[in-house]
Amino acid sequence: MTSQTAPMELHYWPTPNGHKITIFLEEAGIPYEVRYVNIGRGEQFEPSFLKISPNNRMPAIVDPEGPGGQPISVFESGAILQYLGRKFGKFYPADERRRTEVDQWLFWQMGGLGPMAGQANHFRQYAPQKVPYAIERYTNEVNRLYGVMNRRLADRAYLAGDDYSIADMASFPWMRSPQNQGQDMNDFPNVKRWFEAIAERPAVIRAVEVGQEHRRNLAEDKEAQKVLFGQRAR
Repeated sequence: MTSQTAPMELHYWPTPNGHKITIFLEEAGIPYEVRYVNIGRGEQFEPSFLKISPNNRMPAIVDPEGPGGQPISVFESGAILQYLGRKFGKFYPADERRRTEVDQWLFWQMGGLGPMAGQANHFRQYAPQKVPYAIERYTNEVNRLYGVMNRRLADRAYLAGDDYSIADMASFPWMRSPQNQGQDMNDFPNVKRWFEAIAERPAVIRAVEVGQEHRRNLAEDKEAQKVLFGQRAR
């Protein structure tokens, strides 16, 4: 199993996608240094950050001890989790059948739960005009996805089976505020059991606290809303 001597460089802001990576690093006991990227003030557009994250999104990592002992940067939270899982041999099984199971649920979160929860949250909390169709559309889709997860967890402890994995780390942060997505966790007892078990893990408690002092009430920060919700090609 690989060890890490130099700290991982984590470019981060306390959002669900950022929390995915702090959860892994805390769970695995990997040393890391946080480089805050204030997305409400446009720091994600700085040329130095775009070199490692060309999609101008955080999180991103720079591993000073990458393949061949040379530094490597990785952007996109799912790709980061896979990279860390492979490198450290934790929370990402080497067996191909089990790894495929993890990958399916990781991509389910990346392509479904995260984007849909984000849209539901946006139209319910931040949109300057309430658009009933959009609110209903995304709230219903998140509800459907919670239902998919609830059925999945009916006969297993975690999304990919009996073992906690990067698939769980990816989904958990997006479900910390179900009320903002128009959901009631009590309607999904298997999801609730899974969520509460993960929320009690000491590493997860530490991970979601990273950078909390930097969070602002986005609903009241109009300048941040302009930066985050008005982006176009540059």
